[in-house]
Amino acid sequence: MKKRISKRRATRRPGIGRLALFGVGLIGGSLALALKRKKAVGCVVGVGRSRANLLVARRLGIIDEIAADPAAAVKHADVVVIAVPLGQTAAAMAQIAPHLEAHTIVTDAGSTKRDVIAHARRYLGHAFARFVPAHPIAGTEKSGAGAAFASLFDGHKLIVTPEPATDPRAVKTVTTMWKLAGMHVISMPAADHDRVFALVSHLPHVLSFALVNQIAGYADASALFKHTGGGFRDSTRIAGSSPEMWRDVCLANRDALLAALDDYLGELERVRGMLEASDAQGLEQCFTAARDARARWLKPQ
Repeated sequence: MKKRISKRRATRRPGIGRLALFGVGLIGGSLALALKRKKAVGCVVGVGRSRANLLVARRLGIIDEIAADPAAAVKHADVVVIAVPLGQTAAAMAQIAPHLEAHTIVTDAGSTKRDVIAHARRYLGHAFARFVPAHPIAGTEKSGAGAAFASLFDGHKLIVTPEPATDPRAVKTVTTMWKLAGMHVISMPAADHDRVFALVSHLPHVLSFALVNQIAGYADASALFKHTGGGFRDSTRIAGSSPEMWRDVCLANRDALLAALDDYLGELERVRGMLEASDAQGLEQCFTAARDARARWLKPQ
């Protein structure tokens, strides 16, 4: 005898009926694909500055609809994800605020949090309680809808930085969404988040851009680049990232990044002093300490 499939199971709806995606690039597009992979979203509507990019996203099955404007995008939306460059976040919030429905949850994917929370507090009004600040720690140096892929977030971390006023139900919805995309979720205060990522993410990007600019500034730059090897490529891979995005990140996290840069300049001065003094033992101890610290970091827990 065949088992009967219950009507409830046969008509079960996805976790997110309608997802409005502001910014259909690497992060936003990969989130949509990851949720579609798990059949966790019904309809994805895309909003963005580039019509050409949105058409690519629709052709690739990342989004199902292209919204005519922000108001149309958030109509009946269960979740709104703001995945635009940080410099556009405030404008996006101001545009959607008057049109958000009472049940709609808003979240973001920015790599700074205190500034984004301030924008949400200023523009979202009563919907601020349904705003969940989030930062997926995943990415590549590529950008645009064509760079998106469903497994981008698998095994990576998501940081959420909810405020005391944030509705726990909104936090649960957002964390469940990112878990379905393959992420492990960690919660921390926004100030702690911004200090941590100024040191381990924003500073390395600044250094990578600066190193490439230094070499490019020499008169024989073309010849110098021809002699680069794997070490230079590894050190500068992230200099291929979006200049617009990282401009916004640096300015948004200016104070924490300046502190990180000051500490790094101090470390460079220490190494420079060893070189001036031909301090072989000091240099070896410095390099050994760094190598050992990296090995501890990479050692499986």
